[in-house]
This record gives sequence, C-alpha cells and structure tokens, in this order.
Amino acid sequence: MIKLFVGLGNPGPEYEATRHNAGFWWIDALARELKAYPSMDKGYHGLVARTSVHGHTVWLLQPQTFMNLSGKSVAALARFFKIAPNEILVAHDELDIEPGQVKLKFGGSHAGHNGLRDIHAQLGTGDYWRLRLGVGHPGSKAEVVNWVLKKPALDDRIAIEQCIDRSLKAVPAFLAGEMDKATLLVHTSKPPRAHKAPGERPAAPATTAAPTATPPQGTP
Repeated sequence: MIKLFVGLGNPGPEYEATRHNAGFWWIDALARELKAYPSMDKGYHGLVARTSVHGHTVWLLQPQTFMNLSGKSVAALARFFKIAPNEILVAHDELDIEPGQVKLKFGGSHAGHNGLRDIHAQLGTGDYWRLRLGVGHPGSKAEVVNWVLKKPALDDRIAIEQCIDRSLKAVPAFLAGEMDKATLLVHTSKPPRAHKAPGERPAAPATTAAPTATPPQGTP
C-alpha cells in the first residue's frame, strides 16, 4: 500500500499558482478528501500531515525546500518511519502530457525533472510511484523554465484541477495496495477536451521528455 503521498512544488505565494506546483495542488485535494491538513514540520523540511485509514498510518508531504531539494524532505520522513520506496507516491507536473490528462507510473528515470532527480539521489533508487499531472509543453526546450514557473491559462488550470479530482477515485486502491486497479482507474479516466485561451501556445505532442527547472537553491 501507499504509505507516503508526496506532492512536488515550490514554496511561497509567488509560485503557488504556477504549473510546477501541480503536485502541491494534488496534495491539497487529497488532504481535503482525507481531512488531514499538512502543517510545517522542520524535522522533515516540509508541510506534513499524518492520518489513519482502516488502521494504517498514512502520511501527506509537501516539501518546502524548493523543487531541486525535494528529496531531502522525502528521504528524511521515509527513513525515519521506515517507509520503503515502493510505498511512496509522488505527484508532480509532467511536460509531456496534455493538461487534463494524468498517468500513473512505477520506477524509471527522472526524465530531467529536478524534483524527481533529487528524490532519486536521496532515496538511492527510482523505484517509487509517480502520478504524472499533465501541464503541457511550450513547444521549445528553451522556454521550459519560464513555462513551468508561470501560471497556466484558465482553461488549462481547470483541466488540471478536473484531472486531479478524477485521479482521487484511485485513492482507496492506493491505500489498499491494489496498484493494478489504481492504474486502471487513473488511465481510463476520460478528460474533457481542453480549449486554449488566446495567447497560449498549444502543447507539443508527447515525445521525448524535456527537463523541468526550478530556482537555484536558496533563491526564490
């Protein structure tokens, strides 16, 4: 079963509504679902909530380290409470998936995502679960940094919120350790057709992964 749910993002109001914070949005929605609201815990470098579901302890975590040091927070909590990597699910923004779509994946590379990169390094493995929340691609690798650190168009934000709501249907399966069922629930959830607001670039088709970027350590 999944014992630790992690949402990736950058702390601070200036990043709250940016694409890179889609993982935070997912944890916010899960917190409402479980009625377990994270608060700051300096020992784990993040916003942490602990709850019990059917007699099993479940943790929610939003690292407050900036994206590129997310693993520091994840590893601190996981090691202290002896949570194995395959019992961790990380929700994060995904460039190569359209807004409104979501995919579940176990293991594999970090594909250039700075949050996943540091989690890989700190856990010493990539063998954890990822919930990949589509935010689309700007169409050029050179524009990726600005893209993920900007707010999505309203229609895209709505589509992302809708896919978050749909993916929560898989939470009972996550908690029961029924990962095949969870995968089916996530992948067969049909998104509504997205409409682009004026001035927004269409997302590039999913091909090779492009790196995401975040502010350097210690800077906003």
